[in-house]
Amino acid sequence: MIDPVAFQIGPFAVRWYALCIVSGLILAVYLASKEAPKKNILSDDILDFILIAFPLAIIGARLYYVIFRFDYYSQHMGEIFAIWNGGLAIYGGLITGAIVLYFFADRRLINTWDFLDIAAPSVMIAQSLGRWGNFFNHEAYGGEVSRSYLEDRFIPKFIIDNMFIDGAYRQPTFLYESFWCFIAVIILLLLRNKLSQSEVFASYIILYGVERFIVEGMRTDSLYIGSLRISQVLSLVF
Repeated sequence: MIDPVAFQIGPFAVRWYALCIVSGLILAVYLASKEAPKKNILSDDILDFILIAFPLAIIGARLYYVIFRFDYYSQHMGEIFAIWNGGLAIYGGLITGAIVLYFFADRRLINTWDFLDIAAPSVMIAQSLGRWGNFFNHEAYGGEVSRSYLEDRFIPKFIIDNMFIDGAYRQPTFLYESFWCFIAVIILLLLRNKLSQSEVFASYIILYGVERFIVEGMRTDSLYIGSLRISQVLSLVF
């Protein structure tokens, strides 16, 4: 099984989880900065937005997760800030990021829909790369399956080996979402010049909503409200 720690710098452990998130962020900023001038938005505006939105989105993603797992965290208060162990809910980050974007765009006199259209493919490529953090952390997986089940689906051996968790092979749901998001990014990049204002963003939330509804139903670590999976409810709304 792959070690979640990529390398050590003195007493500090740098985890694959963090590297995946940061790599996704860098690529997202690059894509958005290239597209921004086409909407008369400065590349500096993209950088300024990320410097504000990224840390707040991390907080939002963690807060969302903790709220819906408060039965656990109320008994383990010291773990609330241990985001290196996972537990960042993407919907919490997206909601926080959208709120920040609205106020940022208003302050900079940027059309909000144009900004969302630029952000959508960038966010999705960051999601695609970020899901590999779950792979290295051995989390966000599905139910038990056989090794032959995974091999029959042409899943690479190194992924199959790392999906042996708690004595059984698991559905690599992180891989399904990562692959779907990657394909969706290509679709958005190919179509964005043919779509009207706000339609790139609308396409993003529809594409992601469909994928997340399906994959969330396969996961074993869903957040619930009663008997309903929260992410499936939000995906249906999208």
